[in-house]
Amino acid sequence: MDDFFGNSRAVSEDIRTALVIGHPGHELMVHGWLEAAHPIVFVLTDGSGRSNQSRLASTTNVINQAGAKCGSIYGRLMDAAGYAAILDHEFDLFVGLAKELCGAFLVERIEYVAGDALEGYNPMHDVCRLVINAAVTVARRARGHRVANFDFSLIGQAACHEPPHSEGICRLLDDAAFARKIAAAKGYAELAGEVDATLERTSTDALRVECLRPVAPGPGDDRCDQPPFYEQYGEKQVAAGYYHRVLRYREHIAPLAEALRHYAESEVNTPVTGECQSFRI
Repeated sequence: MDDFFGNSRAVSEDIRTALVIGHPGHELMVHGWLEAAHPIVFVLTDGSGRSNQSRLASTTNVINQAGAKCGSIYGRLMDAAGYAAILDHEFDLFVGLAKELCGAFLVERIEYVAGDALEGYNPMHDVCRLVINAAVTVARRARGHRVANFDFSLIGQAACHEPPHSEGICRLLDDAAFARKIAAAKGYAELAGEVDATLERTSTDALRVECLRPVAPGPGDDRCDQPPFYEQYGEKQVAAGYYHRVLRYREHIAPLAEALRHYAESEVNTPVTGECQSFRI
């Protein structure tokens, strides 16, 4: 049996959970938790990248084998379409995703949500977190009680076997669960290069630990003033001729965060009439 520390009650099977990720494949980061919690999994994009080839089928296989199930938002956007919407300030698209996600949380009676962290590494990861935060903010008000909100890092690794917060959830995988996690990662053909690189640079002990960290209440983006990594990467991609425009935090992500904040605040301030206002899409 795996070892838990932190809020271990939140992994019991009688708790209704959701996983919300920006790209297919992120579920591998929390594979042990996926097997234990059996969440409903929502995926914003199809993970097609520049190749335009979806990797949803591989994620579906991981989800099915782990005993989880696919949610109503599942590969809704091709990556190119998602990034174009951000660049063109088509923020209603993401507000609509937040509304639909909120409605799903209410219908499925979700008690806690886990998803991508806001790390400044990939813009869709950060947008996913902003969408989650807005949906949770409204769902909490509509349900009249707490819907817990957690994130997990996609670029870092656990440095120790201590929970990052008293309300956090950490899972130390036993040998069998760890073997299944590695098998799932190695079987994910579209991410073979990334998986190999991760296995080379990351210690086994770190890969055995999965931590979900509590997210502060509210829909906002609390990033620091430093330019995020994705701007530097985008500049190189534009210089190489792969893209025409650089997606930037201040020009694109910050206004999107504000649009989602406005949606959440307007819904929270709307008088309750017996149903979630955000569910009327």
